Amino acid sequence: MSRSPHRPPAEAGARAVPGAAAIVLATLAVLVTAADTYVVVLALPDILTGIGVGLDELQKATPIVGGFLLGYTATLPLLGRLADLRGRAPVLIGCLLLFALGSLLTATAETLGPAVAGRGLQGIGAGGLVPATLALVADRWPPERRAVPLGVVGAVQEAGAVLGPLAGAAVLAVADWRAIFWLNLLLGVALAAGVVVTGRVRRPDPAALVLAALAVTALGLLLAEPPALAEDVTLGLLYVPLLDGAAWTAPLLLATVLLAVLLVARSLLHPAGAVLPLRGSGRLAREVDVVGSLLAVVSLGALVWAFAAADPARQVVAHGWVLLPLAVVAGALFVLHERRTAEPVLPLAALRPVGAWGALLVNLFVGAALVAALVDVPLFARATTTPGDQLGAALVLLRLLVAVPVGAVAGGWLCRVVAPRVVAGAGMALAAAAFVAMTGWDERSLDGAWSTVVLVAAGLGFGLAIAPVNAVLLAVTPPRVHGSASSLAVVARTVGMLAGLSLLTAVALRRFTAEVAAIGTPMELCPASPADCAAYDAATEAAVLTQLHTVFAGAAVTAGLAAVAALVLLRGAPVRGTAHVR
Repeated sequence: MSRSPHRPPAEAGARAVPGAAAIVLATLAVLVTAADTYVVVLALPDILTGIGVGLDELQKATPIVGGFLLGYTATLPLLGRLADLRGRAPVLIGCLLLFALGSLLTATAETLGPAVAGRGLQGIGAGGLVPATLALVADRWPPERRAVPLGVVGAVQEAGAVLGPLAGAAVLAVADWRAIFWLNLLLGVALAAGVVVTGRVRRPDPAALVLAALAVTALGLLLAEPPALAEDVTLGLLYVPLLDGAAWTAPLLLATVLLAVLLVARSLLHPAGAVLPLRGSGRLAREVDVVGSLLAVVSLGALVWAFAAADPARQVVAHGWVLLPLAVVAGALFVLHERRTAEPVLPLAALRPVGAWGALLVNLFVGAALVAALVDVPLFARATTTPGDQLGAALVLLRLLVAVPVGAVAGGWLCRVVAPRVVAGAGMALAAAAFVAMTGWDERSLDGAWSTVVLVAAGLGFGLAIAPVNAVLLAVTPPRVHGSASSLAVVARTVGMLAGLSLLTAVALRRFTAEVAAIGTPMELCPASPADCAAYDAATEAAVLTQLHTVFAGAAVTAGLAAVAALVLLRGAPVRGTAHVR
């Protein structure tokens, strides 16, 4: 990395670029939030039990997972715009505090509603961290030097998939699932405080900080109701309403509200260093284009929920007759509005270079191919060499996941000597070749060393594409829109993963259904012993492998499209800087 940081031009906001320590903290924040996604998947059965949802009602887990994805994706354009208007560090701090607040709500949830709300807030906070961090890197390093740090950020983000399950297993070994979210709360607050100190933001008002700390502490005690406090003869009176039948008169709740009101008043009366930046909120609302932001949230939210809530066994999208038309109409209105407004929430004009929209298209294909590996490699393992062994299947996937961060760093380094489009194209071609090899796997393939070579190759391929795509996108767009452009890159990859999962799974299930129908019934194959028909069992197992091979074949095609798109579209001259993206 360069020792002499690249300062952004005046049009980027004339703000001082945070130091290297702030970038390190922002990258750690990306790691924490990425790991949280995979921790929750591991702890989901315990979470459902803890909020009163039986394991026979697993369909109710959809809002918990979908709520995070909805918050993560739908608000990205707004958060990216805020990072461009108000600076990267303030958005990082705000997102970390939102993530911490969501962790508090989830940790104290006793029913499904608060858990979904908490996961939604966590998603908003986690989603905003990625574009702000990428934009921060672009502010500090010029185009010809930023590929390596972009690769490091990408590697750290992907490392969350490896560290998340390990961290979750470690926490669950010594505590219950709520400890995961209490730990997230502490990490979120600590990282936000670190960015305040190192991010060259205005020093907070001490009185407002005290009010904020007291308000959050009171809220936490109110939600958590620790037995040592709530069951105490004296201190427990804080939870007892002053008026019978009026729960809102509980002293601790009144204290929380009072502290929040005082914090708002202090922020309005003393805007210098205000913890809540309320002064100028009207002007900020005009700058962020509230109408455009709402249309973007509706369009992306409907699209994400249509895929996230779908049952692949029955449908490609959920409520498609409502959600897809809503997404299309809101998206069309958004584009029309953005073309007419003076301050668009998304810089559509800045995305006209081929390299800009080409990077988004490549990310879409990458997400669709990557999700096939994340979902179907463990499924293949459980169907063959590790039947019923979830841990063993996860360890098989780990062979692929550990190679992704390595490829991300290597891709950033290679971009210094090779054209980014060649690096990304070669990476996705390698991933496509690995998926082609997977289509030939049989029941014993995972026992041999060759499968490890294939999985590592796939991981390296995906990793190699991360830095070049982001480097080209940030090179061909002006610094004043780097936050918005980075948010679109994240949106494209997430939508690609959701759409790819639904489409590939739906096609594979249809193939499986056709294969099973062609087998015949156990009575036809084994008239003498239909209850113990080895021929039928073998044919069914072969149909399962055919289903998984179909997904791998579809992923190979998608990865191949990503490779071609990268070679053809990832080109263009940087807007500012001396390097040329070949």
